[in-house]
Amino acid sequence: MAAKNDAQPVMSLPVILVALLGLVAGGALWYFERTPPATPQGPVLTAEAKAYVRNLKLSDTGMTATESAMHQQLVEISGKITNAGERPLKSVLLSCIFADPYGQVILRERVEIVRARLGGIKPGETKQFRLPFDNLPQSWNQRLPQLVIAEIVFAQ
Repeated sequence: MAAKNDAQPVMSLPVILVALLGLVAGGALWYFERTPPATPQGPVLTAEAKAYVRNLKLSDTGMTATESAMHQQLVEISGKITNAGERPLKSVLLSCIFADPYGQVILRERVEIVRARLGGIKPGETKQFRLPFDNLPQSWNQRLPQLVIAEIVFAQ
Protein backbone atom coordinates (compact mmCIF):
# COMPACT_ATOMS: atom_id res chain seq x y z
CA MET A 1 0.00 0.00 0.00
CA ALA A 2 1.40 3.32 -0.99
CA ALA A 3 1.29 6.21 1.43
CA LYS A 4 -0.99 9.01 0.41
CA ASN A 5 0.29 12.55 0.55
CA ASP A 6 -2.84 14.50 1.46
CA ALA A 7 -0.98 17.49 2.82
CA GLN A 8 -3.28 20.53 2.83
CA PRO A 9 -1.84 23.86 1.74
CA VAL A 10 -0.90 26.06 4.68
CA MET A 11 -3.25 28.83 3.48
CA SER A 12 -6.07 28.65 1.00
CA LEU A 13 -6.54 31.18 -1.81
CA PRO A 14 -9.53 32.99 -0.17
CA VAL A 15 -7.53 33.51 3.04
CA ILE A 16 -4.61 34.97 1.07
CA LEU A 17 -6.94 37.32 -0.84
CA VAL A 18 -8.61 38.53 2.38
CA ALA A 19 -5.17 39.15 3.93
CA LEU A 20 -4.02 41.15 0.88
CA LEU A 21 -7.25 43.17 0.87
CA GLY A 22 -6.70 43.95 4.56
CA LEU A 23 -3.16 45.15 3.85
CA VAL A 24 -4.34 47.40 1.01
CA ALA A 25 -7.15 48.87 3.14
CA GLY A 26 -4.74 49.43 6.05
CA GLY A 27 -2.25 51.14 3.75
CA ALA A 28 -4.93 53.40 2.31
CA LEU A 29 -6.15 54.31 5.79
CA TRP A 30 -2.59 55.11 6.89
CA TYR A 31 -2.02 57.27 3.78
CA PHE A 32 -5.23 59.31 4.21
CA GLU A 33 -4.58 59.88 7.91
CA ARG A 34 -1.14 61.28 7.11
CA THR A 35 -2.24 63.47 4.16
CA PRO A 36 -2.58 67.12 5.20
CA PRO A 37 -6.09 68.59 4.99
CA ALA A 38 -7.05 70.40 1.82
CA THR A 39 -6.51 74.14 1.79
CA PRO A 40 -9.48 76.43 1.15
CA GLN A 41 -10.43 76.86 -2.48
CA GLY A 42 -8.67 79.77 -4.08
CA PRO A 43 -7.15 82.82 -2.44
CA VAL A 44 -8.76 84.55 0.49
CA LEU A 45 -9.78 88.20 0.50
CA THR A 46 -6.79 90.52 0.56
CA ALA A 47 -6.78 93.48 2.95
CA GLU A 48 -7.55 95.75 -0.01
CA ALA A 49 -10.48 93.54 -1.07
CA LYS A 50 -11.81 93.32 2.51
CA ALA A 51 -11.92 97.11 2.66
CA TYR A 52 -13.74 97.23 -0.70
CA VAL A 53 -16.41 94.62 0.15
CA ARG A 54 -18.58 97.28 1.80
CA ASN A 55 -18.99 98.81 -1.70
CA LEU A 56 -20.57 95.65 -3.13
CA LYS A 57 -24.30 95.32 -2.55
CA LEU A 58 -26.24 92.10 -3.09
CA SER A 59 -29.96 92.66 -3.70
CA ASP A 60 -33.10 90.93 -4.97
CA THR A 61 -31.70 87.55 -3.94
CA GLY A 62 -34.06 84.65 -4.27
CA MET A 63 -34.23 80.94 -4.81
CA THR A 64 -36.26 78.66 -7.06
CA ALA A 65 -36.29 74.88 -7.31
CA THR A 66 -37.31 72.86 -10.34
CA GLU A 67 -37.07 69.23 -11.31
CA SER A 68 -34.97 68.35 -14.33
CA ALA A 69 -35.99 65.87 -17.01
CA MET A 70 -33.83 63.31 -15.20
CA HIS A 71 -35.91 63.78 -12.00
CA GLN A 72 -33.10 65.65 -10.29
CA GLN A 73 -33.74 68.77 -8.24
CA LEU A 74 -32.17 71.93 -9.67
CA VAL A 75 -31.95 74.87 -7.26
CA GLU A 76 -31.19 78.32 -8.66
CA ILE A 77 -30.08 81.28 -6.59
CA SER A 78 -30.54 84.58 -8.38
CA GLY A 79 -29.93 88.17 -7.53
CA LYS A 80 -28.13 91.37 -8.37
CA ILE A 81 -24.76 92.79 -7.41
CA THR A 82 -24.02 96.51 -7.47
CA ASN A 83 -20.56 98.04 -7.44
CA ALA A 84 -21.14 101.18 -5.34
CA GLY A 85 -17.40 101.89 -5.14
CA GLU A 86 -15.01 103.78 -7.38
CA ARG A 87 -13.01 100.87 -8.82
CA PRO A 88 -13.79 98.56 -11.73
CA LEU A 89 -13.67 94.85 -10.92
CA LYS A 90 -12.69 91.93 -13.16
CA SER A 91 -14.14 89.19 -11.02
CA VAL A 92 -16.19 88.60 -7.88
CA LEU A 93 -16.58 85.19 -6.25
CA LEU A 94 -19.34 84.38 -3.82
CA SER A 95 -19.41 81.65 -1.19
CA CYS A 96 -22.81 80.01 -0.88
CA ILE A 97 -23.01 78.37 2.54
CA PHE A 98 -25.72 75.73 2.86
CA ALA A 99 -26.85 74.46 6.27
CA ASP A 100 -28.87 71.57 7.67
CA PRO A 101 -32.02 72.02 9.83
CA TYR A 102 -29.80 72.41 12.91
CA GLY A 103 -27.79 75.26 11.39
CA GLN A 104 -24.67 73.15 10.79
CA VAL A 105 -22.75 73.94 7.57
CA ILE A 106 -23.06 71.00 5.19
CA LEU A 107 -21.79 72.53 1.93
CA ARG A 108 -19.75 75.54 0.81
CA GLU A 109 -19.73 76.34 -2.89
CA ARG A 110 -17.62 79.13 -4.39
CA VAL A 111 -19.08 80.57 -7.57
CA GLU A 112 -18.10 83.45 -9.79
CA ILE A 113 -20.89 86.02 -10.11
CA VAL A 114 -18.86 88.66 -12.00
CA ARG A 115 -16.59 87.42 -14.78
CA ALA A 116 -13.76 89.17 -16.58
CA ARG A 117 -14.73 87.59 -19.92
CA LEU A 118 -18.17 89.20 -19.58
CA GLY A 119 -16.71 92.65 -18.94
CA GLY A 120 -16.41 92.66 -15.15
CA ILE A 121 -18.37 95.31 -13.29
CA LYS A 122 -17.76 99.05 -13.47
CA PRO A 123 -18.32 101.59 -10.68
CA GLY A 124 -22.03 102.29 -10.27
CA GLU A 125 -23.00 99.29 -12.40
CA THR A 126 -25.47 96.56 -11.38
CA LYS A 127 -25.37 93.05 -12.82
CA GLN A 128 -27.68 90.10 -12.43
CA PHE A 129 -26.48 86.62 -11.52
CA ARG A 130 -27.95 83.11 -11.59
CA LEU A 131 -26.31 80.21 -9.79
CA PRO A 132 -27.59 76.69 -10.52
CA PHE A 133 -26.98 73.88 -8.00
CA ASP A 134 -27.83 70.25 -8.70
CA ASN A 135 -25.67 68.55 -6.07
CA LEU A 136 -27.17 69.71 -2.79
CA PRO A 137 -27.15 67.17 0.07
CA GLN A 138 -30.44 65.64 1.22
CA SER A 139 -29.85 67.13 4.69
CA TRP A 140 -30.02 70.71 3.35
CA ASN A 141 -32.62 72.82 5.21
CA GLN A 142 -34.21 74.09 1.95
CA ARG A 143 -33.50 77.74 2.86
CA LEU A 144 -31.57 80.39 0.96
CA PRO A 145 -27.90 79.84 1.76
CA GLN A 146 -25.72 82.46 3.39
CA LEU A 147 -24.08 84.51 0.61
CA VAL A 148 -20.62 85.90 1.37
CA ILE A 149 -18.20 87.73 -0.93
CA ALA A 150 -15.21 85.37 -1.07
CA GLU A 151 -12.86 87.03 -3.55
CA ILE A 152 -12.50 90.27 -5.50
CA VAL A 153 -10.15 90.77 -8.44
CA PHE A 154 -9.61 94.43 -9.30
CA ALA A 155 -9.32 95.57 -12.93
CA GLN A 156 -5.99 97.14 -13.83
